[in-house]
Amino acid sequence: MHTWIKNLTGLLNLFLQSHCPLCQRATSQEFCHNCTRQLQKCQRKDPMSLWKEPIPVFGWGEYGGPVKRAIAVMKYENQPQIARPLGQWLGEAWLLNSPKRDSQPVVVPIPLHPSKQKQRKYNQAGLIAQSFCEITGLKLKLNGLARVRETEAQFGLSVSKREKNLAQAFAVGQEFCDRPPNVPVLLVDDIYTTGATARSAVQTLRHYGIVVLGLVAVATAVKDEQIHN
Repeated sequence: MHTWIKNLTGLLNLFLQSHCPLCQRATSQEFCHNCTRQLQKCQRKDPMSLWKEPIPVFGWGEYGGPVKRAIAVMKYENQPQIARPLGQWLGEAWLLNSPKRDSQPVVVPIPLHPSKQKQRKYNQAGLIAQSFCEITGLKLKLNGLARVRETEAQFGLSVSKREKNLAQAFAVGQEFCDRPPNVPVLLVDDIYTTGATARSAVQTLRHYGIVVLGLVAVATAVKDEQIHN
């Protein structure tokens, strides 16, 4: 290869590279190789461990360390592209470990209140759900749920205060008001902690006669024995 072609290729590669949002190293992907490796070490050995009633939960990773950092950067530092690999990894795990292999649920992300989405400019759960559906081939209904009451941040609230905070926070979205789905709904969110958000969303859908298969989340911070609390 001529020297000028090598130089041009090198310049193009440098130009096309961005910086890893977690460590600022140059990378052509959403994360650098090192951060990708650290994130994937956080993957749960058994993503099905919380798949039990009353709300079955499928979790890709443990909420802590690099995963906690990645989700925080995605949400609060204007890095929506982080949702793509997180949704892909979640989708790949679902394909390998899906509890309902014959089921073809419709995917619905947990929504943000319109005022919060306007401020953030995107809903991270919606972006994760889009990437998840690209991998799994499941149908996506971005507006299956609507957030009709603005709530305070859940961080730092007790379990009972979280429940009260989210009471009647959701409504069935316009897509389902016009035509309820004839297949179960699979909810998608970035984090599953106490389950207050999921319970409120599931209650809303079930009140409307919509079957909910469960929820998939990038990260869970709940121990197996806490799922029923």
